[in-house]
Amino acid sequence: MDLVCFSHLRWNFVYQRPQHLLSRFANHYRVFFIEEPVPNDTEDGYSISLNSDNVWVVVPYLQSFDGDINEKLVPIINSVFTDNRIEDYLFWYYTPMALPFTSHLTPVVTVYDCMDELSAFKNAPASLLTLEKDMFAKADVVFTGGHTLFQAKKNQHHNIYPFPSSIDKAHFMQARVLTEPADQAHIAPVRFGFYGVVDERFDIDLLDKVAAQRKDWQFIIVGPVVKIDPEHLPKHENIHYLGGRSYQELPAYLSGWDIAMVPFAINESTKYISPTKTPEYLAAGKPVISTPIQDVINPYGVNKLVYIISTPEEFIEKAEEELAKTDKSVWLAEVDSFLTANSWNDTWLNMMDVIQEALVNKQHLKNEKKEGAYV
Repeated sequence: MDLVCFSHLRWNFVYQRPQHLLSRFANHYRVFFIEEPVPNDTEDGYSISLNSDNVWVVVPYLQSFDGDINEKLVPIINSVFTDNRIEDYLFWYYTPMALPFTSHLTPVVTVYDCMDELSAFKNAPASLLTLEKDMFAKADVVFTGGHTLFQAKKNQHHNIYPFPSSIDKAHFMQARVLTEPADQAHIAPVRFGFYGVVDERFDIDLLDKVAAQRKDWQFIIVGPVVKIDPEHLPKHENIHYLGGRSYQELPAYLSGWDIAMVPFAINESTKYISPTKTPEYLAAGKPVISTPIQDVINPYGVNKLVYIISTPEEFIEKAEEELAKTDKSVWLAEVDSFLTANSWNDTWLNMMDVIQEALVNKQHLKNEKKEGAYV
């Protein structure tokens, strides 16, 4: 059986939940990762390439984005299936926006991996909420990217499970021994670091005020800036924007930080998020200061593994408290113990169990209908 994924995120943008999960599926399935369309000067069509994760990345392209885009995508998707002999397949959706150009197809099982509340993000399409209702009606299985999101969605589907994003512990534990990159090595201590997408979820005001009040501290931001004007980011000599870096490079940058940050604003776009970077920072052995994101408060704040703050003054207070510590061995042992059962392999295996059960149940229903037809 093949797995066909429809995603609003591009494979080569930021390595996160889709890449971790689908690269594991690719060890057992042919995996096709179909991205959103891009402009093309000549004709409608698609490109396809096999990447290092053994995933086939499909990029539809359109000569024009005028008119009904979904109608234009239907023959392209059909060509992808015909050209690659995709006949027995599972659908894996990250965006309900793909429904209008895929609803004519008949997957064996449909999975909706609802990793975020996309309707709350900046520039979200007006039709997203309506299409998500259709998605819940179509899906055999729904996963959510965190427990808070699960609580918000649990009554909308009969077969829904919370699967917070996991970590590759061995990858991030490298930060405990690696030498930091040259473009960071020149930055003076004390260093506070963040990696990830810098967008409307990022608390610009918090960073601005803390950096202004503590000019002796350095703030390192690693990641692309999207959906917001870079000119609106705070400009202080002690804030260093290094741009995007690959997933493989992140542990080396982490190695040179004193404290890691989860500085998300508290707004509609962050209400249901479950930041993967929290356990990644902890696996690297770094203390973490976070704003009160619900899925960070519980379990990390509740278990006293992460500092939870709401104001610049609280940030500074907790940072000073942490920097004054001379022995972190007990805390680090607690972190390592807490993260023992947290891995992408376990998450993937548990998801597979749910999917296999859905396959069996659908087959039983199909057999019952056949038997009923002969009675």
